[in-house]
Amino acid sequence: MIQALIIVFREMIEAGLIVGIVLAVTKGVPQRGLWVGLGLGGGIIGAGLLALFANAVSSALAGMGQELFNAAVLAVAVVMLAWHNIWMARHGREMAQELKAVGNDVRGGSQSLAALALVVGIAVLREGSEVVLFLYGVMIQGGETGMSMLIGSLMGLALGGGVSLLTYFGLAKIPPRLLFGVTTTLITFLAAGMAAQSMLFLEQAGVVTWLGTQAWDTSAILSDKSLPGRVLHALFGYSDGPSVMQVVTYIVALTSIFTLTRLLRPHHAPPFKAVAA
Repeated sequence: MIQALIIVFREMIEAGLIVGIVLAVTKGVPQRGLWVGLGLGGGIIGAGLLALFANAVSSALAGMGQELFNAAVLAVAVVMLAWHNIWMARHGREMAQELKAVGNDVRGGSQSLAALALVVGIAVLREGSEVVLFLYGVMIQGGETGMSMLIGSLMGLALGGGVSLLTYFGLAKIPPRLLFGVTTTLITFLAAGMAAQSMLFLEQAGVVTWLGTQAWDTSAILSDKSLPGRVLHALFGYSDGPSVMQVVTYIVALTSIFTLTRLLRPHHAPPFKAVAA
């Protein structure tokens, strides 16, 4: 539930800021709400289709190299999580400026209102697609029921939507650097945990056999099946009996994402600024 909440909250915040920028810049333009709504609907439908497609592929490959399929999905999720953090740290501000430019073009009459629907639709589809992949990765890791993931997703959706609305209407002054800094850190740990889990599937499939000895066994102290252990597993990828290769994979993924995100982050204002209605 915690993983789903974090992922959906982060993606909802980003989608909300994108929509907020478009609405703020096009304030007073007739029918802007209709076209933005069409973009939102199109993006949501596209993400839903992707979810159905992912489930169909998984069902088709059931029993046919399932460990390899799971490892591949988690590996893709890790790469996308890493790219997400690094790209947003580097280009988030530029994206916000481009969105404002599109909004100003629509307001000035040089772009049609359909451009608003396209921009919003692509943004929602992108964020929604990432949510689908990440949640699918969480499901593959195990330990989460469908109901707990649904509750976590709904909580993340509500919290993210609420924060976006409060920020848009100027009722909340949440520093973007702080908000994105916290969620970026949490998502980096989620990615490292998924990388270690992907390695576990490769070990189970017999593809990776190096450093397969158990690094430690803390099940007697803190089992990853207990409530505290599950929380630590969800947030930081904790395991009570990982192999040496899993530990190495976790450390490499964690340090790589943190280092690249820090090195490529511009030394100027945070990527997004709050917008007011």
